[in-house]
Amino acid sequence: MAIMQNAYALITLLNIFLAITVIFLERRNASTTWAWLMVLFFIPVIGFILYLVLGQKVRRRKLYKLLGDSQRIIEHTVERQMRQVRDSELIFHDPSTRDYQDMIYMNLKTGYAVYTSNNSVEIFVDGNEKFDSLIADIEAAEHHIHLVYYIVRDDVLGRRLMKALAEKAAQGVEVKFLYDHIGSSRLPSRYFRPLREAGGKEAAFFPSRIPYLNLKINYRNHRKLVIIDGKIGYIGGFNIGDEYLGLDKHFGEWRDTHLKVRGNAVLQMQAQFLMDWNLAASGKILLNEMYFPIISDDVGKIGMQLVASGPDTEYQQIKNSYIKMIYAAKETICMQTPYFIPDESLMTALKIAALSGVDVRIMLPSKPDHFFVYWATHSYLGELLSGGVKCYLYERGFLHAKTLVIDGKVASVGTANLDIRSFKLNFEMNAFVYDTQTAAKLQHIFEMDTADSRQLTSEIYNARPLIDRIKESVSRLLSPIL
Repeated sequence: MAIMQNAYALITLLNIFLAITVIFLERRNASTTWAWLMVLFFIPVIGFILYLVLGQKVRRRKLYKLLGDSQRIIEHTVERQMRQVRDSELIFHDPSTRDYQDMIYMNLKTGYAVYTSNNSVEIFVDGNEKFDSLIADIEAAEHHIHLVYYIVRDDVLGRRLMKALAEKAAQGVEVKFLYDHIGSSRLPSRYFRPLREAGGKEAAFFPSRIPYLNLKINYRNHRKLVIIDGKIGYIGGFNIGDEYLGLDKHFGEWRDTHLKVRGNAVLQMQAQFLMDWNLAASGKILLNEMYFPIISDDVGKIGMQLVASGPDTEYQQIKNSYIKMIYAAKETICMQTPYFIPDESLMTALKIAALSGVDVRIMLPSKPDHFFVYWATHSYLGELLSGGVKCYLYERGFLHAKTLVIDGKVASVGTANLDIRSFKLNFEMNAFVYDTQTAAKLQHIFEMDTADSRQLTSEIYNARPLIDRIKESVSRLLSPIL
């Protein structure tokens, strides 16, 4: 009995210590603080373990360190472009996108997101088409192939990609493959053997130093980028696995959105990859002009910014860009996301837009892939519906696209979901496209997807079973730490 009492006293003291840490030292926002306090006090032992694994914060310091020349070049470019914005000297081939110069300025100031205007964009919504195009570009590569993916699987697609990469490495092309240690936790080490034997290199992002325990489980590289010869870039939602080709029996067809980019926007992807690689790998990549080739202005006429965000930065750049876009909307907002766990600022922006007469439409998957995240997502829909937002549940397979289109003029496609994890915890990157033709295509894709969706009305939502309401309530309490 005495042993039990001593153990209970020790656990109580640990909980009090952690509570003090959460409240006074880490200075989290109120909702996150209350969520952790609930976990610590209601499930003390398990809550303590969960906090060690999930609750640690990345120290607010600059994880990424550019080489001196790179830092000076980027800072000079950003300062020059900020002056051009103030003097209305930026190049806009599409005059209707000039209205978003304040957003461009914000992304320059807070995220070093250089604006480029000589880009072309190809949109993929089918995994087979995306990977056929990617592998064809890999086979045509001449100097380097840089990849970073959150999930990589040793399956048919994964082995097909690895074969193509190993063949190019054997030809003398530089191949560097960065993968996330948690997202690809089931990936066997033998997967990269053909690439290593051919002279390529791989690295894991934030790997565990303790077997089977990774204390950085929250801070993951969720980016999906490929850069080929510094001229072609891929960015979007597709990871590497057979399910992304629609071959998973549970999910069926996989509906995602990915962009293939040519132009100077690719150089921003390249800079981000180099920083990611230098953070994760032992061998640093030095500045090489072959990574940043001079690209002709004839490639395209689309304006773009590539915006990166992560837990080490002061601002939540991608979330702030979403909010800026939403408040700028006059006619339509079309949003697709697999997970929807917004903070108060994003919810307020959406409700104000709808209450102001903007046609706000959000599309979510109708089937879950993460239990708590799915029910937490649905807990927010009632507020949106009551404010006049139209909600659609995609039923033809699984919706994994991360897109936002405003007024058919400006759009975002990238790796960030509309949830707290993507905004605050994960390392993400989104392409913000200032072009009416591209935005109109993405809006048309959204409208086509509504044919494969059912609309969720207030009447249907309010008639949901009691058990669903309980699942939503419990998940909603935990949503700040999901």
